[in-house]
Amino acid sequence: MTPLRVPLRWLLAGGAGGLVVLFAVLGFHRGDTIEYITAKVLQGEIRDAVEATGTVNAVITVQVGSQVSGTIARLNADFNSRVHKGDVIALIDPSLLQGTLLQATADLETAKASVTVAEADLAKANATLAQAHADYDRAVAMAKNGVVTQQELDLATGNYGSAQASRDAAAAGVAAANAQVRQKEAAVTVARTNLDHTVIRSPIDGIVVARNVDVGQTVAASLQAPTIFTIAQDLTKMRVYAKVDESDVGRIKLAQSATFKVDAFPKDSFRGVVSQVRMNPTTVQNVVTYDAIIDFANPELKLFPGMTAYVTIPVATVEQVVKLPNAALRFKPPPSVARAPGKGDPPPGTTVVWKLEPDHTIAPVTVALGITDHAYTQVIAVTAGDLKPGDDVVTTAVTAKSATPGAQGLRR
Repeated sequence: MTPLRVPLRWLLAGGAGGLVVLFAVLGFHRGDTIEYITAKVLQGEIRDAVEATGTVNAVITVQVGSQVSGTIARLNADFNSRVHKGDVIALIDPSLLQGTLLQATADLETAKASVTVAEADLAKANATLAQAHADYDRAVAMAKNGVVTQQELDLATGNYGSAQASRDAAAAGVAAANAQVRQKEAAVTVARTNLDHTVIRSPIDGIVVARNVDVGQTVAASLQAPTIFTIAQDLTKMRVYAKVDESDVGRIKLAQSATFKVDAFPKDSFRGVVSQVRMNPTTVQNVVTYDAIIDFANPELKLFPGMTAYVTIPVATVEQVVKLPNAALRFKPPPSVARAPGKGDPPPGTTVVWKLEPDHTIAPVTVALGITDHAYTQVIAVTAGDLKPGDDVVTTAVTAKSATPGAQGLRR
């Protein structure tokens, strides 16, 4: 059998191709370089603050309702109306309650007439009692002389006792009539009070921020007083009710200054003071918050009740300190990254940042940290290495690949 022979030119072509692939692979790995993205170590101010969201409200808001049922006959106030204490702001149709008052007044007059009748009956009973008493006295005297019989004496005695009972009943009738008069007087008072309640007056000086009824609408006060107006007492002095997370509430103190922004004026910052931290918790989906009350002045009436406020409460401030960008605290170099000679890994459990050296190596610097504003963190002390304002600290490392066929760009 004749052995299979491979042409020489095929062997040469295969060997050349293998060398090309080998050189390409070796060249790809030799071209990889590490690029560092850095940020400067700065010196300046850091403010640690509590962030919260809240709602703008008036200091005092009164819901004005109706204590009687009826139809709204007139409205003297509307949205944004300025009202004063005692002003008539609404009127409920009084016709039914006027009729009730007239009926109660008539019942009172009837009760008073009943008192007159009862007093007359009492006078009549007193006269009858006097006559019966006189007859009884004569019968007793005559019985001693034997002029009248025992039967006539018993009759006089019975008439006298009956007259006494009639007099007592007449006196009780007068007392009952007087009690009826007082009852009817109370009914008149209630009817007159209900009639007065058809006139709705403003309880405070303020601004109407809500009107909930229209003329001709019927309000029913059988279960609870229906709200007709909502009046804010003074919109030049207002409050923010900020919802503070339970993890931050312990850092807030009374009289602390606070700033907040609203969507209506995104370029403006408003200032206030923490006046109260309420102990009543609010739990929503297992998240517990507490209300921090922030008082502020609103002289131009720019802010309205109900606006959403984004509150910042500074809890700590330091000035002229060395501060690191927080991104540098999160950077962890890969094991293959070149580091400065003679500088190994720091002990575990320490806070480390990586400083970029002039020879493009990185060196660990162990630091003790203070407060943070979530963008920069205070450096209290450098416990290992050297770090000063102006140094470059690494925030990100990327691998740059040389331009080779089929492979371009940066590899993270």
